[in-house]
Amino acid sequence: MLSPAEKEASRVSVSLSGLVVTAAFLMVALASKEIGAWFSRVRLPLITGFLFTGVLAGPHVFDLVSADAVSRLRLIDEVSLAVIAFAAGAELYVEELRGRLRSIRWTTIGLMSVTFAAGTVAVMLLGEWIPFVREMPTASRLAVALLAGVILVARSPSSAIAVINELRARGPFTQTAMGVTVIMDVAVIVLFGVCSSVADALVTGIGVEVRFAILLVVELSAAVGLGYALAGILRFILSRHRGIATKATLILLAGYGAFLLSAQVRRLSHDRLGVEVFVEPLLVCMLASFIVTNRTGYRQEFVTVLERIGPAIYILFFTLTGASLDLVVLRAVWPAALALVLVRLVALAVGSFAGSLAAGESLRFSRLSWMAYVTQAGVGLGLAKEVAVEFGDWGGQLATLLIAMIMVNQVVGPPLFKWVLHLIGEAHPRGEGRDFYGAYKAIICGLEGQSRALARQLAAHDWKVTIATRLDDPPPEEGFDIHTVSAWTADELDRLGAHDAEAVVAMLSDEESLDVCQQCYERFGTANLIVRLNDHANVPAFKEIGAHIVDLSTAVVGLLEHCVRAPSATALLLGTDGAQDVVEVEVGNADLDGLALRDLRMPSDTLVLSVRRGESLLISHGYTQINVGDWVTVVGSVESLEQVRSRFEA
Repeated sequence: MLSPAEKEASRVSVSLSGLVVTAAFLMVALASKEIGAWFSRVRLPLITGFLFTGVLAGPHVFDLVSADAVSRLRLIDEVSLAVIAFAAGAELYVEELRGRLRSIRWTTIGLMSVTFAAGTVAVMLLGEWIPFVREMPTASRLAVALLAGVILVARSPSSAIAVINELRARGPFTQTAMGVTVIMDVAVIVLFGVCSSVADALVTGIGVEVRFAILLVVELSAAVGLGYALAGILRFILSRHRGIATKATLILLAGYGAFLLSAQVRRLSHDRLGVEVFVEPLLVCMLASFIVTNRTGYRQEFVTVLERIGPAIYILFFTLTGASLDLVVLRAVWPAALALVLVRLVALAVGSFAGSLAAGESLRFSRLSWMAYVTQAGVGLGLAKEVAVEFGDWGGQLATLLIAMIMVNQVVGPPLFKWVLHLIGEAHPRGEGRDFYGAYKAIICGLEGQSRALARQLAAHDWKVTIATRLDDPPPEEGFDIHTVSAWTADELDRLGAHDAEAVVAMLSDEESLDVCQQCYERFGTANLIVRLNDHANVPAFKEIGAHIVDLSTAVVGLLEHCVRAPSATALLLGTDGAQDVVEVEVGNADLDGLALRDLRMPSDTLVLSVRRGESLLISHGYTQINVGDWVTVVGSVESLEQVRSRFEA
């Protein structure tokens, strides 16, 4: 019997041990963030990097996160699973799906029914080749097969959104793929809630009979009721005038509360009633999120909170998931995991083909659509982790098998989705761009007084300028070329040299200007697109492709404002200070690659303002390194800027 002092010392020791475990895991998570970023740079999924870090840090490799630590960090699992369920529910915004609802509905039905059935049957048939299933009775095998079948259905909306944004994809195929992906991730959580109850009944020997049917109805009804209650709590949190950090903390606590309540209900029902009533917390959180998204005015704020906390949560969750993987089991189940990948691909092809045909889509659309649904990630991994917790005897081994399958799908899925978007013709990515360094070239579309004046000024700064016009026999002018085009097509622009132009300026009607900018963006990857705007309503279309917009209705006022607030900078911009100028120079000199700005030999009257690298603008300092292909903005005297240009471009 421990004395009170000994009990207190033991409690303090456990608390300190918990703090040490948490601190150690947070250090691993920081490393995981960097390793995930490295994976992303080599075109591998971020989540794969997090899982890889977890495996290395786990008990089977470096043992930085022991098996005991994994079990003691269950709090992170439950909070993360709540966020994953919240994110799944928030993605299903009904208003955005109305346009393609028929196709989305039938494709979802086809995919879910065929994939679930094929996955369940496949696991039953593969049981002899899966070590932990081989010795199971038939009822337990069926439980394993049902849970695996559910997780084969899961998709990854975040991966789909990333591909769509990267390729600027738009059209009916893209809308259908996105709608189906979102609905399936919501539906799979509902299906998991049902199948986990069935699996529990099969494993515990209750049997699938009238008693079980009543229990299932009670569990689902309780989940719906708690979902509405949690939605009310979330609505109250979001309605308060508090900062994002406060709301995020309260939302995380609310999600964790759903898991605590579910565990309490399960324990009390087992102790008092002799039967376990399991209310699926993932289903509760997903329903609450769906209600907040579609039935309240706080959708945007809720999504903003989830976007803020999502990256950190995913790092913690997937790193911990990697640490919990049993490498001994993983080595044994890899063949079965690859077999499930193949079964799933066939099921996706059959299900999407049947669903698309039932919706009245074309044969080509139906035949190719399966490639949009291969990727798996967050929800699938979350459900696999939930299986590991709910079914302790064999749940961890099944989770390892399913995570191995998901990792393969996560790698092969995005390239397949990109490929099918190109095949369908709905991808509009930026072109490859130019790959040489020489005289700066600009194409100006539209012949008028302002375009001539712009051409003269650019020519005075040694730019090679071509004006394109639809007018026949335009009068020539010294210093730049004027060419007639038959239409504003990519081929005509290519003939004028748009493929290697640093800038294309559109001074046409907004419709023609948008057409020119889109073709230059998609065909040539032109980095600098400038448009003179006529109607402010067209701003979003130009912003989507990153064009620089000069709105005549506001440009003069903005310029006058800067003359008041920053007269020296405005004088440089307008060129009224004849001794000083601002230029943006592309680094083409390989000798400068990797040098810090402080190590460059530059005239003393010049100053580097910024460095543009790809899509990122770096506010420079002395230790900023420049790379070939960077665009460096420099201010200084005209003579010194010529020296800088010559050195950078050599």
